[in-house]
Amino acid sequence: MASLRLCFVGDSITCATGDPTMLGWPGRLLAQEAKAGHDLSLYNLGIRGDTTRGVAARWEAECGARLPAGMAGAVVFAIGINDATEQDGVIRVPLAEAVANMRAVLAAAKARWPLLWVGPTPVDETRQPMRTEEGFLRDKRNARTALYNTAYRDLAASFGVPYLDLLARLAGDAHWPRQLADGLHPNPAGYTRMAAIIRDWDGWRALLSGPKRG
Repeated sequence: MASLRLCFVGDSITCATGDPTMLGWPGRLLAQEAKAGHDLSLYNLGIRGDTTRGVAARWEAECGARLPAGMAGAVVFAIGINDATEQDGVIRVPLAEAVANMRAVLAAAKARWPLLWVGPTPVDETRQPMRTEEGFLRDKRNARTALYNTAYRDLAASFGVPYLDLLARLAGDAHWPRQLADGLHPNPAGYTRMAAIIRDWDGWRALLSGPKRG
């Protein structure tokens, strides 16, 4: 049985936007693992609209406060789709900067905790672009996200960090668009599906079975 504190650092899909139960995939995932006997603490550090630029500025303080030295902990990053988003005609975070942001994050975080990275999910392009609560017009395109996804996957591999390529897993799947609440954020069925995929992922299973640094 694993005993572990887990920080999930990401964006709106991490913080369960679109899910009236407010569980999202992290809540569903850890609920299933709790039923299996694991002793896990969930810290959801998702921020709506966040990018790798935002994560680079906040991850260390937020995770450090929740994963004190001597306690078994790990960090799951789930970030990147907002970087590839066009906002009012401009890409929010250029690819080279996004990769540099996460290179610095992974280098520092890996020295302290085990890490996982959950990649971005496809959007329903027929429901793009989307107007945000702040009034921004944001347009997400799967082909553009795929360029970032490939770079993230390669970067994670260079650090030996397990990377779950959800874009490849779900792209072209006829069921996925129906599992989105608004064309971007999953509905409860979508979050349930994400949790099931992540729970079966070798990277996740190894995290629960391997030694944890504190």
